[in-house]
Amino acid sequence: MLQSRKGLAARSAAALGLLVLVLAGCATDARRKGERAPDWESQVTATNLPPVPAAPVVETPTPPPPPPPPLPPPVVPANELAETWVSLHDWCGSAGLAAPCPAGLVPTPAYALITSNGIFALRTGTQFAHWDGVEFWLGFAPQMIDGEPYVHALDLKKTLEPLVFGSSLGFLRANPTIVIDPGHGGTDGGARSILGDRHEREFTLDWAQRLAGLLATNGWQVFLTRSNDTYLSLSNRVALAEQHNAGLFLSLHFNSAGPKERETGLETYCLTPAGMESSVTRGYEDDPALVFPNNAFDEQNLLLAACVHRALLQVNGRHDRGVRRARFLGVLRGQNRPAILVEGGYLSNSVEARRIADPAYRQRMAEAVADALNGKPETRGPKPEVARSEAAANGKMPEGGSQKPEVNGQKPGLTPASVQQR
Repeated sequence: MLQSRKGLAARSAAALGLLVLVLAGCATDARRKGERAPDWESQVTATNLPPVPAAPVVETPTPPPPPPPPLPPPVVPANELAETWVSLHDWCGSAGLAAPCPAGLVPTPAYALITSNGIFALRTGTQFAHWDGVEFWLGFAPQMIDGEPYVHALDLKKTLEPLVFGSSLGFLRANPTIVIDPGHGGTDGGARSILGDRHEREFTLDWAQRLAGLLATNGWQVFLTRSNDTYLSLSNRVALAEQHNAGLFLSLHFNSAGPKERETGLETYCLTPAGMESSVTRGYEDDPALVFPNNAFDEQNLLLAACVHRALLQVNGRHDRGVRRARFLGVLRGQNRPAILVEGGYLSNSVEARRIADPAYRQRMAEAVADALNGKPETRGPKPEVARSEAAANGKMPEGGSQKPEVNGQKPGLTPASVQQR
């Protein structure tokens, strides 16, 4: 055991130089002020759309299922974690990990955990973190207490433990039935492309149909919540997954920050665990005491989001806006299965909108998600801060990267972030 820990310590030192690049970006939280949050529930008047390119359509229910009965009122967790803040050194010791590596002091102390599943990097005083090259938001900013880093017990249970010790998406093999949800439709057009009179509803449907065909050829039973340009309520989308006893629910969207045009990048959402505040609220009430059916799958949701998010980063040039958590997403809350929502890019950005309008690009996005769900190994790309610096140098992104969403409950002295509601 002593030799093993010495070996891990040696690898930690070797990786430290790379981690400084990763953690340097944690000081730039302020760069993501003023973001407009995704508009998943807005009503937009339908306009004439060009025909959607032919794509495989897998079984779709006709007519849509009736709305499900109202969900029972959320409940307050019966048991709370006995210990609120836990020494990161003590946790690593009890988990059989090497001690956290100091990885910088400016603007606040930063640490990295070297694990067999990848490197987890965090900085005290901020909820912004990295895991194996993917951006994450913690539920609580780690703190320095008596000269040592402490992490909130909920983040250990709901974030670090699933990522550090979670093996794979093997839980999907027990029920390879998926409901793919093309966001919006019909009178709800979603975001409008900056390049012309085309809307999110068209692009999400095509992406979903392409993904459906790829998964069906790999043994999945696939259902779409809609196979044409029709409106479907959020409750019916949830009911469809229940009707087919799906093992997985995946909602596909594209983003907008109009009238701002510089925002770009990938976001992946899962439901906020009970006891945490959401990283995005869109002005909705965000009560950390509430528990929803999908909270039974918090750990699987996070692993699924991380896997799909990383795969899509290989397609979009690693423009990473992070894996995030939100509680107001009605299409996720009532799910009795792992469920995530993906924002595949910004239709308000001319460069990204041009990519999204390209059928070949949507095909690559579909292939990336299919590879992730089928367990194919991902290509490890450059760390997000390196990719962001390269993109800024090439004029593809604003210097310092894209903006972060609202983070609720910031501690005094931390950099505030905000979100513009629409």
